[in-house]
Amino acid sequence: MNLGVIGQAAGLFAVTNIDDIVVLALFFAQGAGHREATRAIALGQYLGFVFLLTVAVAAAFGATFLPEQAIPYLGVLPLALGVKAATQAWRHRHAPDEDTPATGSGPKALAVAAVTVANGGDNIGVYVPVFATAGIGGMSVYVIVFLVLLAVWIAAGRFFATRPIVARALSRWGHILLPVVLIGIGVLILIEGGAFGL
Repeated sequence: MNLGVIGQAAGLFAVTNIDDIVVLALFFAQGAGHREATRAIALGQYLGFVFLLTVAVAAAFGATFLPEQAIPYLGVLPLALGVKAATQAWRHRHAPDEDTPATGSGPKALAVAAVTVANGGDNIGVYVPVFATAGIGGMSVYVIVFLVLLAVWIAAGRFFATRPIVARALSRWGHILLPVVLIGIGVLILIEGGAFGL
């Protein structure tokens, strides 16, 4: 494998996915105390990211599963999930802290996947030209490096969520931060993409 291509792939992944660490930490904080949370978050992150890679690889070969005009409307996914999380946080606002997880059983894999797809929808536009010019060999390296680094990203999100200071802050404010971040991501995607004439 060409070390230059591996370095480029690692750099591209880091630049296009830096915001995912914050979202992952929030999901891990939401799942604190739920045994299946880590598996659900990792599975959801991989499902969403593999979908993005599949679309980008197909587009690099000339196929388009997802019309470019549809990408801004992916913002509806995190927006809806953020509103749902905010509604749940509002319902539990008077309950004691230890009895108020952001959801009854922690984050679900499909919800994490939906946020991953929506948050990474704009990455497709970056990945396609890179994949198209890298050739099949180079594209394979990019995909492998991305999938390996995704595990590192998941571990980093979990690491940050379990640091005592961060964990205390997320435990206290995570039920508010998660909906705010998801709604913010959704609105940003919709506005930047010009969805609904915004």
